[in-house]
Amino acid sequence: MSPADPSPRTAPLVVVVTTGGTIASTRDERGVSAPSLSGADVLGDAGERAGVAVRTVEALHADSSTLSLEQVALVRAACAAALAGEDVRGVVVLHGTDSLEETAYLLDLHHDDERPVVLTGAQRTADDPDGDAAANVLAALRTAADPAARGQGVLVAFGGRVLPAAGTTKRHTTALDAFAAPDPPGRGPALAWRPGAPWPRVDVVAVHPGADGALVDAAVALGARGLVLAALGSGNTTDAVVDAVRRACAAGVAVVVTTRVPDGPVATTYGGGGGGHDLAAAGAVGAGRLRAGQARVLLAVLLRAGADRARVGAEFAARG
Repeated sequence: MSPADPSPRTAPLVVVVTTGGTIASTRDERGVSAPSLSGADVLGDAGERAGVAVRTVEALHADSSTLSLEQVALVRAACAAALAGEDVRGVVVLHGTDSLEETAYLLDLHHDDERPVVLTGAQRTADDPDGDAAANVLAALRTAADPAARGQGVLVAFGGRVLPAAGTTKRHTTALDAFAAPDPPGRGPALAWRPGAPWPRVDVVAVHPGADGALVDAAVALGARGLVLAALGSGNTTDAVVDAVRRACAAGVAVVVTTRVPDGPVATTYGGGGGGHDLAAAGAVGAGRLRAGQARVLLAVLLRAGADRARVGAEFAARG
């Protein structure tokens, strides 16, 4: 037991994996925030108040907006190592809110243990007099130790809510209950982890009314193996974008279509040259209820495992 353990080992053991983010940040004399605190500093006496023993593991110390998939893989490795201990009840990951939904989903895609992994963070820095970190950490620790959380996969405990990783998105830049999963997609069985496999380039292209296909063509030229198209409405765009998607698919690039609309699934019912039906005919796959961030994670995971278009379509149909 590390010196930071606030409770005797007769209490349930929760491993806390820290990564930086606002929850571990303080402001300097200019009012600029940056990660500066250790996991023990962030936790304080939260373990004692939650009735759990705590062991901390510092996986990263970064702003979550900067995280690459390679870095997120280090967080997954830390969680897997923690769960190798039979005495561990669950894992909590302290994470920045900017990309918390992506990390949570990548962990969930590969999570094959009954014990929960719970992500949390904060909207306000640790030195804010009205901070939200303490309440979120307490909720995450209690959830990780709760037998009722077993078998639910990776969860997000934030702002008084406990949400499934799949489908959770950050809906507000400053609100303390910033995350929601109003219409979560299916979870599906865990995907095998591929140690040592390189991460493919997967880009997100946002569509606007009247868009041409230049950004799709540019992503392909830069070596993208996958594209997520953040389309309009239920998954619609222009005929010029459809033409670019057709070229991308013909070149072997996997294209997945999601929408900029906050809730609801994409559809392939509209025609007219730029509708969802036309995108599907050009070779694109619908993302279902997944939005751009998590759709990009799933596509990258599948391409990293060597999935072809049929496998990509089947996985998004099952999980989206």
